[in-house]
Amino acid sequence: MASVSVRANAAALNDSRTAFAGSVTVNRGPIATVAANTGAIVAANLGDDSVAVVRADAAAVPALVELDGAPVAVSLTEDRAFVVTSAAEADCLTIVDIRTNAVVAEYPLAFTVTAVAVSPDGKRAYAARTGDDHVDIAVVDTTADRVGTIDIAAGAATSIDGLVVDPSGRRLYVGVSTATGSRLVVVDTETARVHRTVAIGAPIRQLAVAADGTIYVLTSDLRNRGVIKTVDPARLAVTAGFAAGTLPIDMVLSADGARAYVVDYDEVSVLCPLTHEVVETITLGARATAIALNTPGDRLYIADVDGQITALRVPAPAPTYAPFD
Repeated sequence: MASVSVRANAAALNDSRTAFAGSVTVNRGPIATVAANTGAIVAANLGDDSVAVVRADAAAVPALVELDGAPVAVSLTEDRAFVVTSAAEADCLTIVDIRTNAVVAEYPLAFTVTAVAVSPDGKRAYAARTGDDHVDIAVVDTTADRVGTIDIAAGAATSIDGLVVDPSGRRLYVGVSTATGSRLVVVDTETARVHRTVAIGAPIRQLAVAADGTIYVLTSDLRNRGVIKTVDPARLAVTAGFAAGTLPIDMVLSADGARAYVVDYDEVSVLCPLTHEVVETITLGARATAIALNTPGDRLYIADVDGQITALRVPAPAPTYAPFD
């Protein structure tokens, strides 16, 4: 059973609705990352060359899907898991049908793949790749069954550690970090070309986009610690920055942008991006490795190094209207 405590600050105490909702032990070693939708949670079992599919509405034992490599990143649609695997032969994008728990397609990819994102319609997957002297994006068109490439940057010691598609599907945001700094690269998905770049600074750990298009960039290093920077989607400029823990590694954002959940060692900080305050602190009995929200946004799932997934009830996001409609 998970050990979880939730501490709310004085201002949020009366409005706190975060509560323990259950846990499941996958028991396949540390979980590298986790993704969730309306009815399922998918955990990447790094040392077991498998993913676990957990039905959110059932108490059944997680279904295991064996892979040809170690899973390092997962992106999820309602019926498909897009899993990046790493192996000695080649990194690969593996597509798993989470209704049947079966591998339905595999796309071997050159170089080292570090992140994956999927378009809102599920027809395109974007895989971030790092070569010896450059980084790029492999675009997997699942309908046409072909792979294209978007060049991002050249230079040694360059990596992509954050990748996200905006709600319209027309922009892909890429977090590029180098030995001297980092930047947010904005890609036009219709032309498959870089549109703009935005200087960020510290190494980028994760990206998130709210329903109104605002981009949130999680950074961390020993000098600046954890910081979340907000980027205006119209002006493509950094508009704010606020503290986000010691050395955070992952972040997920509520759809309305009212809450940012940040993984930092054995804690998850719940931050308000508007006031820049820590609303709540969730302490786990193990070191957290990844975090995800379900599609409705009322369940938070936290994975840890012990191979456990903890579920929390959280406030559902308020209805929002995206400017892209």
